[in-house]
Amino acid sequence: MQARNKLKRSALALAISIATASPLYAQSNSQGYIFGQASGSGSVLVENLGTGQKREVGVDADGNFRASALPTGRYRVTFNGKSKEVTVNVGSGTPVAFSEGTTLETIDVIGQVNPIDLSSVESTTILSAEQIEKIPVPRNITSVALLAPGTVRGDAAFGNLASFGGASVAENAFFVNGFNITNSFNNLNFGQVPFQAIAEQQVKTGGYGAEFGRATGGVINLVTRRGSNEFEAGGSVFYTPDSLRGNTPDVYDNSGALIADNSQNTPGDGLTAALWASGALVQDRLFAYALVEFGKFDDGGTPNPVGVAFNTIDRNEAPTWLTKFDWNISDNHLLEMTAFSDSNEIENDVYANIGGGASNGAYKGRVFTEAGGESYSFKYTGYLTDNFTLSALYGHGENSRGNYGIAANGLRQEYSGNVGGNVSGCPIIADIRTGVNNGTVPAITGCNFIGLLGSKDASDERDQFRVDAEWIMGDHAVRFGVDIDQFNSVAGQTSEGGATWRYQNPLTSGPLAGLGRVRKRVFQTGAEVAVDSEAFYIEDRFQVSDNLMVYGGLRWDTFENFNGNGEAFVKIDNQFGPRFGFSWDAKGDSTFKVFGNAGRYALPLTATVAVRGASASLFAEEFYTYTGVDPVTGAPTGLTRVVNPNCNCDTRFLNNEFGVLKDPGSIASENLEPMYQDEYILGFQTQFTDQLSGGVRGIYRDLKRAIDDQCDYHPIAEYAEENNLEFNPYNPGFAFCHLYNPGSDGIFNVDVDGNGTFEQITVDADVLGPKAKRSYSAVELFTEGNWDNFFLQGSWTIAHSYGNTEGGVKSDNGQADTGTTQDFDYPDLTIGSYGDLPNDRRHSLKLFGNYAFNDQWSMGANVLVQSGRPRNCIGILGSSDRSNYGNSYFSCDAGQPENGTTSPNSTSDNGSTVVPRGSVGRNPWERQLDLSIAYRPSIGDGKLVFKGDVFNVFDASAVTDVNELGEDGQGRPLTTTTYLTATAFQAPRTVRFSVQYDF
Repeated sequence: MQARNKLKRSALALAISIATASPLYAQSNSQGYIFGQASGSGSVLVENLGTGQKREVGVDADGNFRASALPTGRYRVTFNGKSKEVTVNVGSGTPVAFSEGTTLETIDVIGQVNPIDLSSVESTTILSAEQIEKIPVPRNITSVALLAPGTVRGDAAFGNLASFGGASVAENAFFVNGFNITNSFNNLNFGQVPFQAIAEQQVKTGGYGAEFGRATGGVINLVTRRGSNEFEAGGSVFYTPDSLRGNTPDVYDNSGALIADNSQNTPGDGLTAALWASGALVQDRLFAYALVEFGKFDDGGTPNPVGVAFNTIDRNEAPTWLTKFDWNISDNHLLEMTAFSDSNEIENDVYANIGGGASNGAYKGRVFTEAGGESYSFKYTGYLTDNFTLSALYGHGENSRGNYGIAANGLRQEYSGNVGGNVSGCPIIADIRTGVNNGTVPAITGCNFIGLLGSKDASDERDQFRVDAEWIMGDHAVRFGVDIDQFNSVAGQTSEGGATWRYQNPLTSGPLAGLGRVRKRVFQTGAEVAVDSEAFYIEDRFQVSDNLMVYGGLRWDTFENFNGNGEAFVKIDNQFGPRFGFSWDAKGDSTFKVFGNAGRYALPLTATVAVRGASASLFAEEFYTYTGVDPVTGAPTGLTRVVNPNCNCDTRFLNNEFGVLKDPGSIASENLEPMYQDEYILGFQTQFTDQLSGGVRGIYRDLKRAIDDQCDYHPIAEYAEENNLEFNPYNPGFAFCHLYNPGSDGIFNVDVDGNGTFEQITVDADVLGPKAKRSYSAVELFTEGNWDNFFLQGSWTIAHSYGNTEGGVKSDNGQADTGTTQDFDYPDLTIGSYGDLPNDRRHSLKLFGNYAFNDQWSMGANVLVQSGRPRNCIGILGSSDRSNYGNSYFSCDAGQPENGTTSPNSTSDNGSTVVPRGSVGRNPWERQLDLSIAYRPSIGDGKLVFKGDVFNVFDASAVTDVNELGEDGQGRPLTTTTYLTATAFQAPRTVRFSVQYDF
């Protein structure tokens, strides 16, 4: 740290200002670069201090030199006998100057915090492993990303992922050493690189260049540790005892009755241990890094609120590993291989929920889930000339999502994953006969404990091919490339045991009078689907003058989605994404940077859209009389089919899911256009002192076009009536739901009368509903400081996120059907939907850092102060409801003005009170302090570290989410019971102990 602080402003400014007179090198998603100027002719030698790799780059006629596409790490730069040591970080340029009158021996512009980087127009935060170890932060990628300005934690329903710049949590991209590890099934998961193996984490919150795409939120870019000529090894143990955990408050309804007894919540102990080693297999040529990590997390019990049928006790074992090989074939040709596994096995013991978690009832069964998988990537980098670099990457990743269960009675609950295929086990049982609830009639029960059972073979697979080239031409640094991504998913769901049986009262008349009646529903999906993506990009960083750099980038994305029969049902060709920006050294001494950018960003449809929306799915309903009940499964016996009273037919297919493949031409509107979002950023950053810098940036994001589905068949019926066609919606050629652009006309291919011929019907935009809108406005103030024994970083973000759609997912009801939520299914659902969105946090203050008392003792701190998310009142629509979605609308008669549950902006719509989105107050502010203390005993030569972290020191328990249902499905008010009661809190205080040794 002391060496880094040898920097003086005058010397650093001279070095950077001289260096930035040269063209600035384009950035890479896994490497960095060195650039600068030297007085005199000759060549500059760049040497990797870890691996011994050497490159000589020439000094041109203007005195400029560049060494591009460098692996991250420490380097020695030598020119005419003078040497300087610098650090290269991911995606960043490091300036070095050799000029007359410069006596600076070491330039290291990458210190404990990010410096003013004149070579970039992006909004980026880079945190090294050394920094992360010095601050109290949970050991996962999302928690580190949440340290960056402009990020907030999303809804608990989606795993508390990060929301970037007002986007939903399903709009981010993740990379490791250049390979895409985003799970594109629903964009709510990503490869979990073993945390101990991460060397750097780069968080891009905005303004990222044309090299990056398939994200409208943010980009998280990881670089792993790698081997060097010096042998290193070590081990660590992290332990989180349940006995020191704080308390989650109990929850009571509005009448004072207990909803959830959280005193019984015992998440259990957490233990993670890791061993690693690295070094040279062949001196200066072949290097290896290997890590094995084992995590075990036993959940002593997670109670659920009253009304939730089950409680669970969870166990998770995660034996993960990572290996990294680097082969310097020669000084100009490098080959690297990265492989890691994040496989883990999860077991959930399920018990009946008694009294809101006050105690566990009868044991119901055990659910087994396989998660994670293995990923491999190979990357070649060739320094073909001083001015031209070529890299090529191939990566392959696999991820499992299969599950099955063993019921308490020993039956195995398993689904083959094929519609109409085998399902083993016992079904879901519901009993609504008169007298069951009051105990006068014994209830019929099954072994339901899973609900929707997934395919045992559910999995995801990605193959990525990428080529990038970098060419320096005078004042222009040009980068161009192609990225081909093929993603396949096997997915499926069914009702547990294959069916849901609902026992009803006996028939009272007819020849079957007195016999019991039972309804059977079968729901099944299952398909192998795919998303193919291709992208071409070109970008140029043009050094217009000594003080001004202008960036221009162009990107073309093509997305194609395939159904379970391998047929394309959506194809978006050449989605154009221009990006422009500038970086101005306003004072000419590298102490005041003015920057700005504008860009267009797009997302493909996720793979999950095709599973139910474009492939075979079955949702059938039948009625029977029965004469007996199976004592093991609870299923009826002695069945006789009777007419289904809901359709006066034998079998009714709900939502027109007939169990047959859907015609790919009937899924999407003929005029479907790609979704995209525009972003604008303008800001400045200044150096206040030698140790402190800060700045401000303004951000505006605007969703210009979205893709979602609509399911309103009424315009189709009106078309049939106008054209004298017999409307027959109950036929395999009629799809209730179609993909379209909200706010645009829909051109749908529909078999209106069931004769096997499609009619093409145009439905006006004003009939389908409003345009999708989402805007984000923010001002970010950020600061960074670095002193001899102290570093800090902080930000204050003032933001507003508003519109009528959150984006890919829907936090209002926890819907994870990425890209096809219920937002625009019917125009009725958009009434009152415009307002403050779920990820709207008006204020976010973040501050973290570390102070070293001496060589042995240091303390870290992490502070978060954040305003709460907006609240809604959701209920039924009333007499105007044509969609029959029950309590799903921003319409609610339950609230009373005096208790604050009704918005003053409420209006009446056909007898119902429309309560605009986000207008019913807000959740309370969250305030959290995390502290850590580390001890490095002198006997360990500083390589032995004992550390303790306390998260949420004061055990703050602010409510982070509430029940927003103000009415039940029949419109009865819930104000006296569950409306606005807490459903999630801040994580309680936890204590983590660790010991680590490097040798």
